[in-house]
Amino acid sequence: MNPLRHTFTAAAIATLATALVPAHAQGVIKIGEVNSYKAQPAFLDPYKKGMELAVEEINAKGGIDGKKVELITRDDNANPGDAVRVAEELVAREKIDVLTGTFLSNTGLAVADFAKQKKIFFLAGEPLTDKMTWQGGNDYTYRLRPGTYMQAAMLVPEAVKLKKKRWAIVYPNYEYGQSAVAAFKNLLKAAQPDVEFVAEQAPPLGKVDAGAVAQALADAKPDAIFNVLFGADLSKFVREGNTRGLFKDRAVVSVLTGEPEYLDPLKDDSPNGWIVTGYPWYGIQTPEHKAFFLAYHEKYKDYPRLGSVVGYSMIKSVAAGIAKAKSTDSAKLVEAFKGLPVDTPFGRITYRAEDHQSTMGAFVGKTKNENGKGVMVDYVYLDGAKFQPPAAEIKKARAAN
Repeated sequence: MNPLRHTFTAAAIATLATALVPAHAQGVIKIGEVNSYKAQPAFLDPYKKGMELAVEEINAKGGIDGKKVELITRDDNANPGDAVRVAEELVAREKIDVLTGTFLSNTGLAVADFAKQKKIFFLAGEPLTDKMTWQGGNDYTYRLRPGTYMQAAMLVPEAVKLKKKRWAIVYPNYEYGQSAVAAFKNLLKAAQPDVEFVAEQAPPLGKVDAGAVAQALADAKPDAIFNVLFGADLSKFVREGNTRGLFKDRAVVSVLTGEPEYLDPLKDDSPNGWIVTGYPWYGIQTPEHKAFFLAYHEKYKDYPRLGSVVGYSMIKSVAAGIAKAKSTDSAKLVEAFKGLPVDTPFGRITYRAEDHQSTMGAFVGKTKNENGKGVMVDYVYLDGAKFQPPAAEIKKARAAN
């Protein structure tokens, strides 16, 4: 027998045997992820791409402690009950090691409660309600993005500079919208005691009667508007507001509107001069963002959206936590994430021990209609660590849960 052929055959058999071993037995780390892909594609399609880029980069460097990462996603139909059901499926059937994801605040809270009951580590990437980490925070839940209090705190100083007394409010009537409005009202009133809230419109999420809402706000004759609508609701509201002259000579402060997933679709309707939080990907010159942008563009032949940054940073956070814990055990991950530093496209962030909230910040600037395309101008990145409540307030809020 040819000895070379014998060696090759033995090697081939060994390779085949390895391939037949179940992935989990080889030490694959399974990240389970729950989200509203069908309901919120503008944000979540880029978000998923960001996650996949992070997984690819981690695995290309040998994985986490030699173990490859596998991402398993499920759609929650934008429904809290379905979110819990698919989270249970990921844990029981897929045997995931870490639970991540969610977009809407109500689904995020439902999965956070599931994580608490099942004692499984949960990293929420996107849901913005303050109940994720403060009033409703639990030991097993951490959150990446700055919540409604933090984003309101970033916008209020700019709102105060406007010196407007009569404010109107519009928001989607569910947990995120309610949380954002409560934070903005409290912070603005504290900074400008003479402020008045003269009108409030709270349409159901995804079902805004934009004409009626815009007209009701216009009839109140406010000096300024605080807007919390996003996605298709935002597009309809802006178009109707433009038609009715709602925004003419009137200041608008708006959460999320500077994010390309929401600003890009407005096109010719893009407003000028709105004060917004967002993501001006085209102008960020830091080395960490340039590296992320180039890798993302090379892989997808497209520019990143804010969702891309969130998905990417969430997976990188999980990897950093597992590496620090040297384990996927939930209790060890909970401890490892306390004070955990993570390098993201926005720079280094930290997960705070006292509230499990990351210090990721946001860009604040103004919108501009530039040849039929909305962009952000005059923007600055604000470090989230500077816009969080005092530790004593956080401790009190979490203790009350």
